[in-house]
Amino acid sequence: MLDCEVKNGWIQFLEFIENRCTSAEFENWIAPIRLIEGNHEQIILEVPNVFVQEYLLDNFKEVLCNFLPLLGSGEPAIRFQIATAKSTPVAAPIAEEIEVIAPTFELKLNRQYVFDNFIEGPSNQFVKSAAVGVANRPGKSYNPLFIHGGVGLGKTHLLHSIGHYVGEHHKKLRIQAITTEAFINDIVDHLRNKSIDKMKRFYRNLDVLLVDDIQFLQNRLNFEEEFCNTFEALLNQNKQIVITSDKPPAQLKLSERMVARLEWGLVAHMGVPDLETRVAIIKHKSERRGLDIPNQIAFFIAEHIYNNVRQIEGAINRLCAHSRLMSTNLNEDVVEKILSEMFQSNAPNKKISVEEILKSVAAVFEVRISEIKGESRHKEIALARQVAMYLAKEMIDDSLMKIASSFGGKTHSTLLHAWKKITDQIQMNEMLRRQVQMVRRNIETV
Repeated sequence: MLDCEVKNGWIQFLEFIENRCTSAEFENWIAPIRLIEGNHEQIILEVPNVFVQEYLLDNFKEVLCNFLPLLGSGEPAIRFQIATAKSTPVAAPIAEEIEVIAPTFELKLNRQYVFDNFIEGPSNQFVKSAAVGVANRPGKSYNPLFIHGGVGLGKTHLLHSIGHYVGEHHKKLRIQAITTEAFINDIVDHLRNKSIDKMKRFYRNLDVLLVDDIQFLQNRLNFEEEFCNTFEALLNQNKQIVITSDKPPAQLKLSERMVARLEWGLVAHMGVPDLETRVAIIKHKSERRGLDIPNQIAFFIAEHIYNNVRQIEGAINRLCAHSRLMSTNLNEDVVEKILSEMFQSNAPNKKISVEEILKSVAAVFEVRISEIKGESRHKEIALARQVAMYLAKEMIDDSLMKIASSFGGKTHSTLLHAWKKITDQIQMNEMLRRQVQMVRRNIETV
């Protein structure tokens, strides 16, 4: 029996949600849900599968509480039932069956995202080399290749570059590039159309699978399980998988099984580009748009925008538009006026702490914070401790005695010794210089 008031509440909920999400999202996730029964104590919703149920509760639980009956705990009083599959007529035409299983997947790659357009620097040199290696020998070098780094640093660019290169040089290989969100939507769509087996066959018969933004798989256990099964099926056949994320596998809220699989191959970090690389990016992108930016202006922009390559591209777009519309030459005053908002958003506005430095050093050098603060003379730990002290002196405007005391009661002379030693070593040791630079960038971009 369906109470009129409950029915009206459900209709109001649907209207409220439809105005606050995309049409595709509403059609995939909300429209398939049916209100079966309901009264002032409980309602029964029919959903096509458990994924839709989880999506509804994960994203709209608080909204549901405003329109539907509640339990004593304050949770929405909903009982879900999974829709039963309708039997298919025995005498279904053969032509119709063929149409249902026909492939509808399409490879979509950004034409601009190729290796030739990727500007290489110390922060991304290793990652690009790994990507080129994978593109040259899919499934035979680093598998899976897991690329992680902040927003707008070029992870998607490299992902699509691999797709373009494999498509051109290994024409017989089947490739698919997809975002994690699109993968989830694929699952829901095929579950709703009773064609999930078709989707499984497609993904598990690929030669190269490129997945962007795996962090969106967090806290979605059922989707994660399907992805993990596909992942393992491909790896067992030596098929290439490349994944991008904003965090390394260990920091993602995924199951231990999934994290272990992601760490099987090569985990590569893409850092913030250094000043010279940012200048090269500015020069390259501006030349492609027909705008000649003098070196002095390029350095001026690069010194003010450093966290995000996409911001650099946005800055160049603004300058191109202004130059064409106003027919004026660019100088520092003009650039500062045009890009003042972007410069302000990139201005450092926080005080760096010793704890932040310790956390970043521990992550890069793969040691514990307690070990850095301790007395261990082990080579790796001692080096990490000296790097942390070096950065603390460089980045924190406090007395040496106060900074040193944060390292387990060390003296200021120990701090100065560490600072001098690392200062000398980074002049000769390229690997250490890059590690120190990576730590510094991680701290500045948190």
